[in-house]
Amino acid sequence: MKILLTGGKGFLGNTIAEYFKCNAGYEIKVLSRDINSDYSVDLATTTFYLREQFDVVIHAAGKAHSIPKTGIEAQKFFDVNFNGTVNLLTSLEASLPKTFVFMSSVSVYGISEGKDISESHVLSAEDPYGKSKALAEQEILKWCSHNRVKCVIFRLPLLVGLGAPGNLKSMIKGIKKGYYFNIDGGRARRSMLLVNDVPRAIEAVLDTSGIFNLTDGAHPSYKELSNAIALQLGKRKIYNMPYQVAFFLAKFGDFFGAKFPINSCKFRKLTESLTFDDEKIRKKLKWQSSSVLENIRI
Repeated sequence: MKILLTGGKGFLGNTIAEYFKCNAGYEIKVLSRDINSDYSVDLATTTFYLREQFDVVIHAAGKAHSIPKTGIEAQKFFDVNFNGTVNLLTSLEASLPKTFVFMSSVSVYGISEGKDISESHVLSAEDPYGKSKALAEQEILKWCSHNRVKCVIFRLPLLVGLGAPGNLKSMIKGIKKGYYFNIDGGRARRSMLLVNDVPRAIEAVLDTSGIFNLTDGAHPSYKELSNAIALQLGKRKIYNMPYQVAFFLAKFGDFFGAKFPINSCKFRKLTESLTFDDEKIRKKLKWQSSSVLENIRI
C-alpha cells in the first residue's frame, strides 16, 4: 500500500512516518517544506505535481502551538491549515487516492469546558487554530464526497510523547525547573492520547470512512499527569495553589502580560475539565488505546 504523508517532519508526522516505514506492506512518501523530503512543497502557498499514484493520503501538516498576537499571525493559521489543505486537494485531482485521512483537532468544537463531548457536537470554534481546522474539515468532506474518496477525520486532543511541543512541553519544563504547580488540587481532567497510538488508529481505519475523536479513554487529571512526569524526572511531589489565590494571580497576569506565569486563559485551562467521547471508533472498529499515565515517556 502506497501512502503519501504531509507534515512528515513534525512531532506527529514523524511518528506516523516511522510507524509505517517499520511495518511491512507499506511504502510511504513524505511531503513537507524540508528540501530533503520526497516532495518538497510549501502547501500554504502552492500546489504541486504528483508524480505517482497513492492508495492513501495522510494530511498531518498544519500550524499549532502558538497564540497569535496580530492579525497577520492569525492569518498564518488559515494560510497553513485551510489554504494548505485546499492546495493539497487541488494537487490530488489528477491522481485520486482511495482514502484521505485528516489529522484535525478537538479544538474545532470551540469549547473550554465539558464532559464526554461526542463527534456530533456542533463546531463553534472562533480562535484561528480551531476555526481553520474546522474549515479544512468542511473542504475535505465536500471534496471526498464529490470525488468518491473514502474520508477519515481524526479529532485529536493533547498528544503525549517524547519531544511533545506546546503546553505539555511547557509543563515538563516547569516541573523540571521546579516552578510548576497545580491549582485547586489539580482535579481538572483533560483528554489526551499517546502520539504512538495515532498511526495505529490510522491503520485501523484505512478501509472505512468517518469522523472520530481519539483519546486514551482515562482522561487523566492534572494531578495524575504532573505526578507521572515528576516521577520520571525524579522530582518532588508537585505543589498545589489554592483556587482563589490562583484566580487573583491570573488577574494580575492579564494586566502584566506574557512575562507573568499565569493569566485568566491559563487559569481556565488548569481548572476546567474538558473530555471527549471516543466510543465511536472503539465500537465500530474495536480499537483500543494505551494508557497515557502508564506509558508516558518524556
